[in-house]
Amino acid sequence: MAAFEVPIEVLRLAEALVFASPEPVTPKTLEPLLPRDLDPLFVLEALQRHCADRGVILVQTGGGWSFRTAPDLAAPLREVLTETRRLPRVAMETLVVIALHQPITRANIENIRGASLGQATMDLLLETGLIQPWGRKEASGRPTLWVTTPRFLAQFGLNSLRDLPGAGRAPLQAEGRPKTTAAPSNDSSAADSDGAATS
Repeated sequence: MAAFEVPIEVLRLAEALVFASPEPVTPKTLEPLLPRDLDPLFVLEALQRHCADRGVILVQTGGGWSFRTAPDLAAPLREVLTETRRLPRVAMETLVVIALHQPITRANIENIRGASLGQATMDLLLETGLIQPWGRKEASGRPTLWVTTPRFLAQFGLNSLRDLPGAGRAPLQAEGRPKTTAAPSNDSSAADSDGAATS
């Protein structure tokens, strides 16, 4: 069924929602705005076809739908646009560890990295919206568990945690409720001596 078979005012409404939303839009998010006889997933797919030949296209990412620059325009745009400031190396390393082993405690992040983790690094990842707390582990001290967010998926062009390289070798439990058993060691204390958390 062609995109034009969805009323143009519905396509415009869906387009405005995707454009304005800070997170990928899911069918569930769109549903309250639509007439009852319209399937929100069908509307999003129709909008994707409607935008297929434009400079900005609709793609599935982060468990929802977002606008992205058309791939064939990426190279010329890179020549005139300033690249977003990259995360410091220690923050990227920490983010990779969290992404592949989530839900994970701070002490376990340190064990995997083989270095202490400064609070400034965790604060930076929190401020950028790439990680979030995910309850507490049933262990001594009940340390906080950390997971990545939908913004992490969207920023790195992923639709699911399963799309991560090496995901088949890691727990990746954060898409459901976290399992909080089998605590390794004392996760409640960690040194904050990470001087590398600078730009």
